[in-house]
Order: sequence, then C-alpha cells, then structure tokens
Amino acid sequence: MTLDDFRSVFDSVARLDGGGFLPVARQRGDHDLNPGMSTPDKLRSAAVLVPIVGRDDGLTVLLTRRSDTLPVHTGQISFPGGRVEEDDVDDVETALRETEEEIGLGRDRVEVIGRLDTYTTRTGFEVTPVVGLIRPPFALTPDPVEVAEVFEVPLSFVLDTGNHERHSREWQETVRHFWVLPYQNYYIWGATAGMLVNLADVMLGALRR
Repeated sequence: MTLDDFRSVFDSVARLDGGGFLPVARQRGDHDLNPGMSTPDKLRSAAVLVPIVGRDDGLTVLLTRRSDTLPVHTGQISFPGGRVEEDDVDDVETALRETEEEIGLGRDRVEVIGRLDTYTTRTGFEVTPVVGLIRPPFALTPDPVEVAEVFEVPLSFVLDTGNHERHSREWQETVRHFWVLPYQNYYIWGATAGMLVNLADVMLGALRR
C-alpha cells in the first residue's frame, strides 16, 4: 500500500469536507474496555498527530517514547501532540504545532487527511487524533526534554488484529483493562494503543467494503 492508496481508503470513511472534519461515528476512550468507568466532569482538550510515513518497503506509523525525566507518563509510547493552547485555531493547528515542537517535523511536511474518533482518557483529556501523511526524506530534531526516542512501526503490524492484546492490572483496588500492541522492545499501551486499534478498525472496515 502506498500513501496514495492509504489516502484513498481513509478518505472513504474520514475525509475532510469543506475545510472541516466530517462528524466521527463515536467517542472512544479508556472506558471502552472498562464498563462503568466514570468520565471526569471537566475534560481538557488535546490533539495528537497520527503520522503515516511512506517508506519504500511499506507504510509505517511514527511514534515517540517520552523522556524519562518528564513528571508524568515517563517513558511511555505516544503520538506527537499535546494540550490545545488558546492561540490554536483548531485541533489540526494543535497537532502540527506540538509535532514541530516535540520532534522538529515542520508542518509543511505533513498532509492532513482527516481524523480518528475522539479519545477520552481516565486522566481527563479529550484527545483528537489528526491523521497526516509524511513523505520521506525528512529530518527530525527531537526535543530531549520531552522525547527520548522516535521510531516507526509497520502499518501492517497495526492492521493485524492478532497484535491487539487486552491486558489488565490493578489500580486503586480496581482491575483496569487496556489495549497493548507489543512491538519488538516497545510496550505500546493505553490511549496510544487505543487510537491505533481505532486506526485499524477504520482502515480494515473500509477495505472490506
């Protein structure tokens, strides 16, 4: 599959329309695998970029490993992105700004083609995943304060539902369930894994049509 193929498939279900996003089908979140989990009363808006990279040997998804010195979510795997700032005109602006700040990828290198479902986290964030196409070659300059590593996962791995594992652990005397996509030495879990499962659902659903 090429980037043009990906755009064609994705466009059939989550395209941009008149400069804005078409309504998404549903909201997803940490509660998906945890019936009865409450959602925080106040949600903070955030946006991330889901970067699809067009490598010669196949498409990949670019991810980051958070710095070990950050106060929260230390060392976790994530998409580039962050909180919506007052000056951001929309979620696309947030995702592109944060990506540029975190890994040094200029917004002019990203072709935004749509979004995935809104993802609500247990910690009180309402995240918009913005999907963008990246054509090599490109140079990255990760911010060492925020990012320990940038790496890529084959899209074929993400689309293989056999790699979508359900794990659980006890938290505050309650067993919580969550998605995990273990790739090589990387433990991709939580919201990032949930959004990758959403990406797989969208693409596989469109390909079956």
